[in-house]
Amino acid sequence: MSDLEQFRAETREWLQANCPEEMRQPVRGPEDHCWGGRKWQFQSDAQRVWMERMAEKGWTAPQWPQEYGGGGLTPEQAAILDEEMKRINARTPVSNFGFWMLGPALLKFGSDELKRKHLPPICRGEIRWCQGYSEPNAGSDLASLQTRAEDKGDHFLVNGQKIWTSYADKADWIFCLVRTDPNATKHNGISFVLFDMETPGVTTRPIELISGESPFCETFFDDVKVEKDAVVGELNRGWDVAKYLLTHERNNIGGEPPGYLKGRALGPLAAEHVGTENGKLADSALRADIARLETDHMAFRALVAKVRAEAEAGEGVGALSAVLKYYGTELNKRRYELMMDAMGAEGLEWESERTQGGMFASEWLRSKGNSIEGGTSEVMLGIVSKRVLGLPDA
Repeated sequence: MSDLEQFRAETREWLQANCPEEMRQPVRGPEDHCWGGRKWQFQSDAQRVWMERMAEKGWTAPQWPQEYGGGGLTPEQAAILDEEMKRINARTPVSNFGFWMLGPALLKFGSDELKRKHLPPICRGEIRWCQGYSEPNAGSDLASLQTRAEDKGDHFLVNGQKIWTSYADKADWIFCLVRTDPNATKHNGISFVLFDMETPGVTTRPIELISGESPFCETFFDDVKVEKDAVVGELNRGWDVAKYLLTHERNNIGGEPPGYLKGRALGPLAAEHVGTENGKLADSALRADIARLETDHMAFRALVAKVRAEAEAGEGVGALSAVLKYYGTELNKRRYELMMDAMGAEGLEWESERTQGGMFASEWLRSKGNSIEGGTSEVMLGIVSKRVLGLPDA
């Protein structure tokens, strides 16, 4: 037995013994996704136990170094862990922006002190992070941000406003872009800082969306004291950190969303509403559209695997993150459009379907935001044309 075969056997045995049965059931709604953090209320004892067991193993962040709370797995071992979790339909034990975005940025740009301070609590699910990037006048043109950090000797005073701050009202800490040199050109003079959301002067206000939910917030900073040692990377070079982090955010947005269709395949779901004929979905046009979507999705997953393999080999992702974000976004919107086509009038239920854990209509509406968050589709296409295809400016 090879080392990887041995690892697979041991992993399969461990998961079978330690993953609670409840954590192998399809995700019913947002509450089944464990975000962790000081404010998180576990939905069940099984959810808490599953997070704690995986964190102790280091498998909440499988490839992060063990010295920072991760599992220290190789890419090949991490792929096996992912396969074995999918084999038993095990839910992700805990996940938030600390895992998806801040962690990779800290590993690349952070000091050892910052890594030791912030990465282990992320791995243990103790701290939930939010992202302070967009501002009312700095969205796609993020480098125009005006939130400022004034040097007060041993600390900064931060003043300004962020918008579309996902889950700011539920987060414990924020990673934030601030202008530390107002006289520099707009891409320079920006720093990447970390601070506690309970720091005096931080306030949040939820923004209600068409879906009826409020994952986004307005966030205000009024004389917020931030220590100098909270800067990630070099002072006034935060744009380097920001760009690197955005590649991870875009990869995540472009991927299949957690709990997509509550763990159910689109074909069988459509068959429940449209019916079958000779063992096939009765609506031939819808059947062809679903087959086309699934084929495109398989091709997309192959591309994602290729890009990840290249990144793990040290080649980086770079501008290809725009390709993944754009195409993944379009696939996700197509999924929900087809779902609504299949369900017909039943898919438009609102209050009743919320109580039954469906929330299909609201998730369909929410999917429209995928082409805005993390960089609009227009911006992604611009990056692809210039930096991937090498086309000249118009």
